[in-house]
Amino acid sequence: MSLPEEDLTCPICCDIFSDPVLLACSHSFCRGCLKRCWDNGLRECPVCRKKASKSTAPSNLALKNVCEALLEVRRQNSVVVEDKTNCSQHGEKLKLFCLVDKQPICVVCQSSKLHKSHDCSPIEEATVDCKDELSLSLKSLQDKLDNLKRIHMTSADTFKYIKTQSLETQRLIKSQFKQLHQVLHAEESARIAAVKKEEEEKIAGMKDKIKEVSAEVLNLTEIISVIQEQIKEDDMVLLKNFQSTLERRKSVALGSDHMSGTLIDITKHLANLKYTVWENMLDQIDYTPVTLDPNTAHPCLILSEDLTSLHYSKQATCCPDNPERFHISAEVVGTASLGSGNHHWVVETGSNQDWLLGVASSSVPRNNEISARPENGFWTLCFRDGELRAMTSPPTSLTITKPPKQVKVQLDYNKGTVSFSDTADNTTIYTFTTTFKESLLPYFYTQSSHPLRIMPEKVLITMLRQ
Repeated sequence: MSLPEEDLTCPICCDIFSDPVLLACSHSFCRGCLKRCWDNGLRECPVCRKKASKSTAPSNLALKNVCEALLEVRRQNSVVVEDKTNCSQHGEKLKLFCLVDKQPICVVCQSSKLHKSHDCSPIEEATVDCKDELSLSLKSLQDKLDNLKRIHMTSADTFKYIKTQSLETQRLIKSQFKQLHQVLHAEESARIAAVKKEEEEKIAGMKDKIKEVSAEVLNLTEIISVIQEQIKEDDMVLLKNFQSTLERRKSVALGSDHMSGTLIDITKHLANLKYTVWENMLDQIDYTPVTLDPNTAHPCLILSEDLTSLHYSKQATCCPDNPERFHISAEVVGTASLGSGNHHWVVETGSNQDWLLGVASSSVPRNNEISARPENGFWTLCFRDGELRAMTSPPTSLTITKPPKQVKVQLDYNKGTVSFSDTADNTTIYTFTTTFKESLLPYFYTQSSHPLRIMPEKVLITMLRQ
């Protein structure tokens, strides 16, 4: 264990012991310090004043070794400090800082070929400048660290959300297939019932036919038996009964042997069965030309399970802060990327009094608040505060007798037109004309709890004949 430095200090010179001696009273002093005190004639301990023997005080070897070790450590430390402040090549003080090589140098180094043409500054100024630069670097690194921590947290939340998305999507798929299974099961049951019904009808017909033929067979058998008996009778009896016997024979009508149509019409039940069932299912299945992309929906927008309607909720949902999502206002876009050709869809606005509909460029910012204007990549119709406006620059107020309950959006990408019409009377509300430079997405905005709904369309089947 090392002793505290105060225990290694001489009480007389207040410095580290030099050749320490030990008195009988257990106090230690430097040999030289004690000699100077005793030169006055009094041989006593300078601390406790106890009389000392007249013999020479013995050396305190243990204390001497400890003190010498402490002095050696001090000496080595002073050499290290001196080495740090002196030039290792020239031994001169490091008084300058080379701004090119970014290292401290001495005045001899500055005159050398290595640094002669380099700009230098005094160590004191360089220290301040370097500390400032390191402080900026530290702040930048701290910002990066904070950003990485935020990304890490967002990634963890996204990981959990992906699991939730997967389970919910699987549930919805199973739900929709269950509905399809129910439709198919109902169709199967109806067709099997039709086969059984026809079977019952055909069997009933055949039973009637068999019964009729059996009766005719019995009647004919009886007549044959009578004729056979008449042939065996006397001639006179045969002749007397001949007329009645002939009449009885003529009353026999042979049954029809026509059996056409008695079998089950298999073709009626099996011909193009899969196609016919699929065609019938179309009457019970909705098709919407546009579906909403939930990964782009603002957290305050609630989408329906089939992704065809949206409404606003003050209670934001828990969803990740992914780059595709609108973060500022209650917006969402469709999944279909519209890059050429003609497209249309109908949106039911109903009781919603605060909405924007139309198209937006696929590159519109999702984390900045910008106006829905053509110069920003939006071509939309807006209804708010009872006023209908085309969102031109500035907005154009439109005169209407009553708000449209259903709005048809028509895009002709190649001609550069976006038209809005009221489906009630098929009148055009407004048409934008421009030149599109990138793909577009169906666009929706609302801050109303009343839903906007994309209307389903009737599917027509066209047969291609070779």
